[in-house]
Amino acid sequence: MSSLTLEKRFYELCQIVQSLPKEGEIKLTNDDKLKFYSYYKQATEGRCNISQPSIFKLVEKAKWNAWNELGEMSKEDAMKAYINEMKKIIKNSNASGELIDRIKLLVED
Repeated sequence: MSSLTLEKRFYELCQIVQSLPKEGEIKLTNDDKLKFYSYYKQATEGRCNISQPSIFKLVEKAKWNAWNELGEMSKEDAMKAYINEMKKIIKNSNASGELIDRIKLLVED
């Protein structure tokens, strides 16, 4: 088990996810990116607090929907969900190296 707090693990994983190269070993789908976005927003800001965007703004609307669907999820649960999402991605990945080892350490239960 990681000796880091939930919050430290979450924020370090956020930095890793945000810096992943598009053509790197870890490939995130648009669905993965929406999940990470919604969990990040819920963990850092709480319940969705912005107006629903126009249906013509497809990306903004998808992000809003993903965040809004989390409803009253607690910030702590959102951090855990973010970590668990990365855990699933790493489990299904054949990637290796220092970055992958660090991610595996951060997603340990």
